Amino acid sequence: MAAIAQRHRTVRKPLMGLTVVITGASSGIGQALALEYAGHDTTLGLLGRDVARLDAVAGACRDRGAVVETGALDVRDGDATTTWLQAFDTAHPVDLLIANAGILSGIDPQQCTEPAAAALRVLDINLRGSIITVAALVDRMQARRRGHITVISSLAGLAPQPDLPSYSASKAGLVFYGTALRIRLRSRGIAVSVVCPGYVETPMADRQRSAKPLSWPADKAARYIRQRLDRKRRMIAFPWQLVFGIRLLALMPVAVQDWILSGFHADVVPEVTGTRQDTDSRP
Repeated sequence: MAAIAQRHRTVRKPLMGLTVVITGASSGIGQALALEYAGHDTTLGLLGRDVARLDAVAGACRDRGAVVETGALDVRDGDATTTWLQAFDTAHPVDLLIANAGILSGIDPQQCTEPAAAALRVLDINLRGSIITVAALVDRMQARRRGHITVISSLAGLAPQPDLPSYSASKAGLVFYGTALRIRLRSRGIAVSVVCPGYVETPMADRQRSAKPLSWPADKAARYIRQRLDRKRRMIAFPWQLVFGIRLLALMPVAVQDWILSGFHADVVPEVTGTRQDTDSRP
């Protein structure tokens, strides 16, 4: 698959500071994290599929003093993604990699199940795209014996939602992928964090017409995530009320779990052809 577009600017990195790469940076949580990390001591590598939105985010980050390079590409394109990330890492060794790009698909009320094509697209972007992203840099971090890898999962990866089977599966896969990486890399100087947000106010979340309890603004979610990434937290899940409920649910008999989860409905508006929803925003 060819990349949608690629842009790579040669710029000077500050002598001291943090280098952060974020995929799905053109909207939602990815955009909020880019703005949260932007500062005079930060070099940012921002990837996304929508050129105009990505450029707008990059401009806002530069206004805050950050050095920014952008790559307008699709994380499913393994060759393009790997080439861009490794070229960026050669110029600016990455301290923090945030694999955030993701999309949402649900089941139409008139259908019994999610169409296979839609389900496979979700898995391809959310799970395979994150694996491609991490694989591009993990050996380089290991050679330096430093670095921090973060995968953005979801509370739906801890408690699957019946209207979001492929989304829940992709996010559960990220929980286990990140956990396995953490155990594997903990003695090699690399920290790994898994982030499981609840509902976050983003353009992708706006496609959900049903209730979104305890929803957080994107900037609040980004601050919370950064504070805990700074402490190298292994699992970052929020809000606590939903996390507590999920932990309690896991102690119940399966029949009770099924009854409770069957009450959650996503009611997702189908994605309009030609739009780009790059950033995770669901629990």
